[in-house]
Amino acid sequence: MNTQFSPQVAEQAVHWLIESQGDDFDRAQQLALEHWLQADHEHQRAWAHIQQVNQRLRGVASPVVHATLQAPPSAARRRALKALLLLGVASATGVGLQQHNPLPGLMADYRSPVGQRRRLNLEDGSLLQLNTRSAADVRFDGPQRVVRLLEGELALEVAKDARPLLLRTGEAALQLDSGRFNVRQYDGFSLVSVFSGVASVSGEALLAGQQARLGGNGWRAVTALDRNAGAWVDGMLVASQMRLGDFLAELGRYRQGQLGCSERVADLRISGSYPLDDSERILQMLEVALPVRVRRFTRYWVTVDSLT
Repeated sequence: MNTQFSPQVAEQAVHWLIESQGDDFDRAQQLALEHWLQADHEHQRAWAHIQQVNQRLRGVASPVVHATLQAPPSAARRRALKALLLLGVASATGVGLQQHNPLPGLMADYRSPVGQRRRLNLEDGSLLQLNTRSAADVRFDGPQRVVRLLEGELALEVAKDARPLLLRTGEAALQLDSGRFNVRQYDGFSLVSVFSGVASVSGEALLAGQQARLGGNGWRAVTALDRNAGAWVDGMLVASQMRLGDFLAELGRYRQGQLGCSERVADLRISGSYPLDDSERILQMLEVALPVRVRRFTRYWVTVDSLT
């Protein structure tokens, strides 16, 4: 079987497997699962593979695995089962999921789940904030301070201190002066925004009022700062003539399940400030602001389409 599929599709397959095993899995959810399977051959491959992984887990002689599989239904059991399944997929598919090993996030010093943000006061007086589905390690040992972004996005207000502060991403280690920064981890690069202070990599500085992609070779595509990059800290999603497809991709980071739109409406433009803690309200507002309708196959599968 071809087991090369994206981390996003793997997570969707895990989600559907867990949902299908629930007592409340109804006809509407079954139809939504069938719709997902028919949408792409990659979905079908991932679905077949995740069922094989599930069967293998049931044959593993591990007290942890056994306790997870036999535990009564609960949110904690769902999270543990999802982690086990993703670990099984990652180990079985190798290269196909090597960029999405869930262990770093699970073992991080600090984590924030989907749809939640976390605010942390560090021992040096710095302020660390984690966006939805993010994870970071913090090590203040001896002569230096180190923060490692494992996944997701963080905002960091760096306090003055005699020790340098290094922020490690998947690509490089940034040296940060006292100031305010936003860093988001993508596949293959990080996006760094400097609101105040200076961020340096190998002697090259990114100044206040600038943002850039950080790759293995340093800064790329330096531009003026997008002031809306840190709006999530205040619980807002700010759009200025943003494509609806891109807007929903951002909003989807804060929701469980699948959120998308048809190609017929993906290029519509949207502007405004939207409260992240009420994504259902945002979807209702879309139907007022744009010629679209929101189709809910289940609470976990939502698509925005044209009126006709």
